[in-house]
Amino acid sequence: MKITKRNGNTTLYDEAKVARSILRANREVSGEEMTEVGAARIADEVFSRLTEHSEIITTREIRDCLFTVLCERGYVQTAEHYRDFRK
Repeated sequence: MKITKRNGNTTLYDEAKVARSILRANREVSGEEMTEVGAARIADEVFSRLTEHSEIITTREIRDCLFTVLCERGYVQTAEHYRDFRK
């Protein structure tokens, strides 16, 4: 899957990079501990959901989908921190 970044460049989706971003956001909040495996599973779910709709997505679509998945999994503070950091 390809990603169109904010600056207009296109790159490949990097699930590991998304998982690292999730973990960084999670480490900034208290009461919502997450493992590397948990972050990888969430990144995988985001990938699965996004590939259902298109083969080229935007970073905003990743952020929005990731926010939704994190909230559904009970990581609301992590989701909010990730969303606010990535604006």
